[in-house]
Order: sequence, then structure tokens, then C-alpha cells
Amino acid sequence: MNSGTPHTMVAGPAGLIECAVDAPATAPRGLAVLCHPHPLHGGTLNNKVVHTLARAFVQLGYTSVRFNFRGIGLSQGSWGEGEGEIDDALAVIAAHRSPGQALVLGGFSFGGYVASQAAARLAEGERAQRIVLVAPAVQSFPVAAVPADTLVIHGEADEIVPLAALFDWARPQALPVTVLPGAGHFFHGSVTVLKRIVIGAWATRATP
Repeated sequence: MNSGTPHTMVAGPAGLIECAVDAPATAPRGLAVLCHPHPLHGGTLNNKVVHTLARAFVQLGYTSVRFNFRGIGLSQGSWGEGEGEIDDALAVIAAHRSPGQALVLGGFSFGGYVASQAAARLAEGERAQRIVLVAPAVQSFPVAAVPADTLVIHGEADEIVPLAALFDWARPQALPVTVLPGAGHFFHGSVTVLKRIVIGAWATRATP
């Protein structure tokens, strides 16, 4: 994953959507679609947390797709108030997923909200195999309830989404949360640990 990562354009509801696609060296075990932070606050597909997730999933054998929401980078359109960005994610999934292919949905901050809502809107037979949410923006957006095996990672010292707010969202679902001691919202100095957590979560359970 470097400057040589192929970028493609797929059709979306507000115009073309820019995607960065990284493939494993062997036949992929599935597709990982990853959503970036808030597009009005500097979020892009090059965000380091999203890039770290992509690296983790390629190492795990998935084809990883990062994409720019509408109006960001080469993606056409303009801010969709959150709902439009969910539609963007669903369009990227539809464009890149082969019939019956295992799907992982992941997102960071605002992207966690989008990933959760996109997962909830997939048809029964097309549901994601697993969801990964990193510091989901539970205070600002209606992050959907997620399956019990969802991997949720949060920084203890998150200054944007307080840990207490994350617990308030997770508690009614009895959803476990992995907390990185001392980490802030942007995981400065902690992305290596973040990657290790994701890879470890796959190593400890049977995931397609």
C-alpha cells in the first residue's frame, strides 16, 4: 500500500466515486470496504487510521477498498448530510463485491457511523460477515446497533468522542469494547497497536 495503489472510479448516486483498491498476494478471502472520517473536517481515504485498517485487512487476505465520500478528492457531488454518504458506501460495496463474497465493513469516526448504517441496510442474504468500528461518532450521528461479534476499538483519552459516550452506546447492546490506554481520537502513536488488535481479532475466531 503506497503511492502505487490503483485508484478506480465507480458510479455512485451523486456521481463518480474515487476508490483505492489494495489486493492481497493470493486469492482474496473476501472484501473489506472501509469508510473515512468526516468529509467536512479533513477526512479522506488517505486518513492514517483508515489506511492502517486497509493494511491489516490486506495482511489478513482481503481485498481492501478505501473510497472518498462525495465531494472529496476526485469523487463527484457534495456533502450529503450523512445519509448521502451511506448511499456512497452501499454503491462502493455493490461495485466491488462479487456474488456471495464475504464482506467486512469498517469505519473510523464518522466512517464508523456510515459503516454501521450501511451494514444495517444490506439485504438479509448480503449481510457483512463482520464489522469493525474505530472510535465511532456516537455523539454526533445515529450509529446503528451492530452484531455481537462487531470489533469496537476506542481510545481511553478520546477528546472528540468521550469513552463514556461510547460506553453509553455499547451498554444496551452488551457490546464489548477494546480500549487503548492513553490513546486519543486520532490514535497518534497507536496505529501499530490498532493494526495488531484487528489482526489478533481475526486470529482468535473463525471468520471467512
